[in-house]
Amino acid sequence: MKNRRIGCVVSGSFSEGVVARLDVQIDMQKLSVGRFVCIDVGSESFLSLVTDLSLASAFPEIIKNPPREDEELFAHVVRKHALYVLAHIRPMLAVSKDGSYETIKTVAPHFASVSHAQADDIAAVFGNESDSKNFFSIGSPLGMDAQVCLNLADFVQRSNGIFGKTGTGKTFVTRTLLAGLVRSECAVNLVFDMHSEYGTQARSEGKGCSFVKGLKTLFPGKVAVFSLDPEATRRRGCEADVAVQLSFRDIRVQDVLLLQDELNLHSTALEAAYLLGNAFGRAWLETLLERGNALKELAEQIGAHPESISALYRKLKRLEYFPFLTKNLDGPPVVDTLLEYLSRGVHVILEFGRQTSMLAYLLIASIITRRIHAAYVAKTEKFLSSQMAEDEPQKLVITIEEAHKFLNPRAAKQTIFGMIAREMRKYYVSLLVVDQRPSCIDSEVLSQLGTKIVAQLSDDSDIQSVLTGVSGAAGVRTILATLGPKQQAFVMGHAVPLPVLIQTRMYDEVFYAAVSTGTGHIKTACAVEELFG
Repeated sequence: MKNRRIGCVVSGSFSEGVVARLDVQIDMQKLSVGRFVCIDVGSESFLSLVTDLSLASAFPEIIKNPPREDEELFAHVVRKHALYVLAHIRPMLAVSKDGSYETIKTVAPHFASVSHAQADDIAAVFGNESDSKNFFSIGSPLGMDAQVCLNLADFVQRSNGIFGKTGTGKTFVTRTLLAGLVRSECAVNLVFDMHSEYGTQARSEGKGCSFVKGLKTLFPGKVAVFSLDPEATRRRGCEADVAVQLSFRDIRVQDVLLLQDELNLHSTALEAAYLLGNAFGRAWLETLLERGNALKELAEQIGAHPESISALYRKLKRLEYFPFLTKNLDGPPVVDTLLEYLSRGVHVILEFGRQTSMLAYLLIASIITRRIHAAYVAKTEKFLSSQMAEDEPQKLVITIEEAHKFLNPRAAKQTIFGMIAREMRKYYVSLLVVDQRPSCIDSEVLSQLGTKIVAQLSDDSDIQSVLTGVSGAAGVRTILATLGPKQQAFVMGHAVPLPVLIQTRMYDEVFYAAVSTGTGHIKTACAVEELFG
């Protein structure tokens, strides 16, 4: 411990954390906000997080009259004997010498020695990929060669979020995490892949035209590609396992609720949609589109205002131009096929190809998720009734991008996605939400997210939003403000024993070998930069 000492505790409290005075000889380049330190309290050590650093002086007069530039000797003496640095530290876990740990319930004593945390301190708390298939490394603490592992069994217990502004590597983190879920078999995934970045291959975010492998390429026997645009999927070097076709009768009025902003639908138009649904059931949309020349008579028939019906018709007419929607559907419903794949433990990537409009993304995600959720409710009720292991549903994680479109305050209260987020996997279904504007997501949904992986955010409202429901938010906010623009993230929540600032795991040949064999050391951007330049 002594050879790692950087200072000692001089003040603090249980609620606010402690303050340590750093030794004069400490190289400040090796200590920064977000780093781990250990506080020696005798029989155990407190694994702690540095939340702030500040300058202090033993003599205020020196600050008022600092040494001049030519007074080098005086400046050296002053720095050595009168000036010092204070580290504001948040103790997180009490770690015993045998490696066990528990939540801290006391405060570190005066003059307790503070030291840099070492790799074995991190391993004792975060575990190691070699310990269990449920442990999956997503990176390493800044400046340390150690693994930070998520407990994937805990991760899939709740809905989770990955946040960061555009260009910070959210997609790479998401793909890395999904690969871990495929390898661990803790849950089966359904990914709504708006920009075809998870299936076969995707461009790296570095310079040049380099590409990285998708999940289908890494796990050909465990991942299936469903495609709204099979031709585009074929051009990218992969034959779609299933071409997605949906019927107009698959669209419910609830699905249209998500399209309200995209189509600029007035509330009266939505009321007309409900009246159509009550009158014609599953054929409500077909009926509306077929009777475009007799909208006034249709309005009188169902008791709706003619202008509301007319507005609804004009807006929903756009759906006829989607090639994946048809009136006469051949073969079994695609949702039934998708459920059959999921029940066999096959992970599904639903590619959109050239159908990248937000309207198409919201519509397809809503239709399929609503049907899948209903099926999982029925499966769960069957399992609770029979109490037989073979009836227990496979855990399902649904990944959605542009999550604020699905989970804004208005949509979250009315649509299937808000329901799933609030249920906390009651029916074995959870969400993995990926978004660059968390401030636009309903605060109740944000508070229910079990684990949050946060890359750089520049908007204050976004930073404040991801801290919803987080204790010690002020210190965490300081750490979030220090995140770099590439391959850095702050991880907090249910799947990690304590919050941690990480350099994210590289998604490269070393990673491919590690996930395919279940072994291999992690590699971070500290050592390799070929993906991000």
